Amino acid sequence: MTFTDHPLTVEQVKLLIREGEGLTVEFKERYTPRIDEDIVAFANARGGTLLLGVRDDGTVAGERLTNDLKAKINSLARNCKPAITTELSQIGEVVAVSVMEGTEKPYSCSSGYYRRLDGNTQKMSHEELRIMFAENEPLPFEEKAVKGFTFDDVSKAKIRAFIDEAGIRIGSTPVPDFLRSLRVADEARVKNAGILFFAKNVYDHLHQAQMTLLAFKGTERLHIYDRRDVRDDLLTQLNEAVAFLRKHLNIRSEIRGLNREDIYEIPLEVLREALVNALMHRDYSITGTQISVEVYDDRVEIVNPGGLLKGLSVRDLGTVSIRRNELIADLFFRLHKVERIGMGIRKMKEAMVAAGLREPTFASDVFFRATFQRSPEFAMKEGPPGTEEAGKEPVVKTTQETTQKTPQKIVALIRQKPEITRQELAAELGITDSGVKYHLKKMQDRGVLRRVGPDKGGHWELIR
Repeated sequence: MTFTDHPLTVEQVKLLIREGEGLTVEFKERYTPRIDEDIVAFANARGGTLLLGVRDDGTVAGERLTNDLKAKINSLARNCKPAITTELSQIGEVVAVSVMEGTEKPYSCSSGYYRRLDGNTQKMSHEELRIMFAENEPLPFEEKAVKGFTFDDVSKAKIRAFIDEAGIRIGSTPVPDFLRSLRVADEARVKNAGILFFAKNVYDHLHQAQMTLLAFKGTERLHIYDRRDVRDDLLTQLNEAVAFLRKHLNIRSEIRGLNREDIYEIPLEVLREALVNALMHRDYSITGTQISVEVYDDRVEIVNPGGLLKGLSVRDLGTVSIRRNELIADLFFRLHKVERIGMGIRKMKEAMVAAGLREPTFASDVFFRATFQRSPEFAMKEGPPGTEEAGKEPVVKTTQETTQKTPQKIVALIRQKPEITRQELAAELGITDSGVKYHLKKMQDRGVLRRVGPDKGGHWELIR
């Protein structure tokens, strides 16, 4: 494909501006020599369009494509290594700099190697560069197409749901033009990334596009008491998985000001981030597999096919951001589902610790597995795991029962030993130090107890 196969029109540029920055679109209010970083980033990713004369908020400042500006931009592109070919055009009040995906990756400019990540141009670290060399495929699965799939197989209802959630206005833009603007279609075909989000019947065309939701009795993968198979688009899979977790996790309620807030035993934002990661990073080329969300008495596991990319290890998580499916990740970014600049893993760990829970653990082989421990104070069933009668639903403890137990145990332990430390309380209660700190602060705020003396050498005193 060449630039002239699909020259941009004024209406297409207006649509790109309304959709906002993403994997393949960058706004610049005016020309600066640093646009070579964006040119390199597009060549290292899926190609893209740099719009000069557009502010970050999408308002048009205007730019003119003079002969001097042409010469400057062409010189920047030629000085990249390897040299990059661009197409420059004046479209209304905006200058469009179009860059094709490179065939000699990775590309660099005078200040280094760059790539696109969540609508940003970001300098690549040595580790990210090494992994790009290891993983670079001529045509990734998301860029391929299914034989026989046409634009008539696209669901307008799913497009409406997408643009509503993304906050995009597309007016009467035809379906093919909208899909092309997101780079999930070309002149003749819809790419697999577009099928996964917008097909009327995703499963008919991509059987592996499914998610299995499971709830088990006990802590082993033996007795299933709830199951749901979701064979639909990726946004539906995400929403169904969140609803399933809401159904099977315990909650407590707190009154904050005039509002009541439901707090899940595992923070929902953590699980939602893990689900999006699974949908973005799974290897969709492995047929006969699916993402699994498994709820046990003591943990939640989210498993996706494909493992980590070549050259990436579990210890790199949270420090290196490389995505197997860049187009799919861009669509989730536009839906505001992606943690910006690859900080999701670190924030997931921080949120778990803040909730008094253990950090999540990750393991990778042919599959990638993320494990989240449930709160010990919200044990799901009465009695030892596996003792429920066959055919009966497990007995779920009420919110009142679960929230009362830990404070009562803390009171009893302080009565026995007023100088007890937070670490000793955590060991006795079987929860984290952060969890103990949370409960102690709540009890102090309610006037149940107070601390007398310093952390070392002081003691607790019960007030009532």
